[in-house]
Amino acid sequence: MAKHPQLNLRHLEAIVTAGRLGSISSASEAIHLSQPALTQAIGRVEAQLGHLLFDRQPSGVTSTEAGRLLTARIERALAYVARGGQAVRRGARLPPLPHIERRITAGQLRALISVDQAGSFALASRRAGLSEPALHRACRDLEQLLSVPLLVRQGRTVQPTAAAVILLRFARLAQAEMEAGFDELEALRSEGAGRVTVGTMPLARAILLPQALARFARAYPMASVNVVEGPYVELLARLREGEMDLLIGAMRNPPPVKDIAQEPLFIDDPVIVGRAGHPLLAEPGFPFSRLLDFPWVIPATGAPVRYRWEEMFKDHGLEPPRLRIECGSVLVVRGLMLEDDWLTLMSRDQFLFERRAGLLKEIAGAGPSLRRQIGLTVRDDWRPTQLQTAFVDNFRTVCVEWTSGKAMDSEPFRYA
Repeated sequence: MAKHPQLNLRHLEAIVTAGRLGSISSASEAIHLSQPALTQAIGRVEAQLGHLLFDRQPSGVTSTEAGRLLTARIERALAYVARGGQAVRRGARLPPLPHIERRITAGQLRALISVDQAGSFALASRRAGLSEPALHRACRDLEQLLSVPLLVRQGRTVQPTAAAVILLRFARLAQAEMEAGFDELEALRSEGAGRVTVGTMPLARAILLPQALARFARAYPMASVNVVEGPYVELLARLREGEMDLLIGAMRNPPPVKDIAQEPLFIDDPVIVGRAGHPLLAEPGFPFSRLLDFPWVIPATGAPVRYRWEEMFKDHGLEPPRLRIECGSVLVVRGLMLEDDWLTLMSRDQFLFERRAGLLKEIAGAGPSLRRQIGLTVRDDWRPTQLQTAFVDNFRTVCVEWTSGKAMDSEPFRYA
C-alpha cells in the first residue's frame, strides 16, 4: 500500500495487537491467526523493514522504539481504512461491516489507486507491473466486499464512482501514514532522514520559502523536500488526501472545508505595482480614479486577489475596469508590466528583486481592506514526523525574522 515495502494489512494488524497485548499467543487468539502464522508474519515485516519491532522474552514481547513508532502509524492507517470503508457503506445506506479493516486488503486498495491514477486497467497494469486480470479481480473483490460499485467505464476510460472517490481519499491518507512511519524508521538509521512535501502559493515562494528551504537544507542534509506549486483548490485537495504535508500561502476565511487547520503567521499588504517610468509615478497624490485610465492584469474570478481588487474599487464608489487580460502567473504578470503601462496587485515581497533592479515600482498602497493573512494550512488530524515538525518550526522562524526585520522602501501613499 506504500511506495516502500508493500505490507499486508493483516500483518500490520498483527503487529499492533501483539504490541498492545504484549504476547504473541494472546494476539493470535485476538485476531484468529495461528501462533506460528503470526510469528512468521511479524518476522516477515521485520525483514522487509530491516528493523526489529519487538524484544522477545519468555514472558512475552515488548515493542522496540521502531515498533512503537510504526505501531502508532499502523493504528492511524487502519483507522483510515475503516473510516473509508464504513463511509462507503453508509453512503449506500448499508449496515456497517464489523472489523472492515481486516476484510479489505492492501492489494485491493493498491489496485483501486492504480486504476484511478491511470484511468484504465491497461495503463494501470503497465505502471504497476501487474496483470490486467489481477487488477480486475482485486477491484471486483473490493466492490463485492463493500456491495458498492467503485469503477465505471466512460468510453475508453475507467472513472471512479462517488463511493470510490470517498474510499480513495481515505486509502491515500492510510498510505501517507505508512510513508510517514517508514520515514521515521529511516530516521533511526540516519538522523534527520525523511521527506517533507510542501504546497506553496505565489507569495510564499517568492522570498520566504527559498530562505526556509536553504536554512533547512543546511540543518538537515539527509532530508528531502518536495515543493509543489499550483492553484489553491488543487493544492488543498492534495493536502486533504495526504499527498502533501502542509500548504503555505494566503489563508481562507472562513476555511473552505472542516478538516483543515490554519495557522496565521503574518499580515500581507498588497500594493499597486507598475513598471519603472509608469506615468502615475510622475503624479504624486493622484486621485484614485486615475487607476481606471490604465490596463490591469489580475487573476480570474474566484482567486482571493481578484475579489480584493474588485472591492478596492467599490470601496471608492467605482466599478472595477474591464480586464483585458486575466492571469495569476507572477512570471507572466511581471513580463507584461515591463512591456507597457499595466498595473497589478502584488505583495512587496513578490517583486523584491525587480524593485531592487529598478524594473518595477510600487505605484500606491492598495488600502487596509486588501490585507490578507499568510500562514500554514494542514490537515486537522495531521501527525507530523520529527522532521516535518522541524520544517514547520524553521518556517515559522523565517517568517518572524522576515516580518520583524524587513524595511519598507516607500512612505505610505495617500490618494488626493
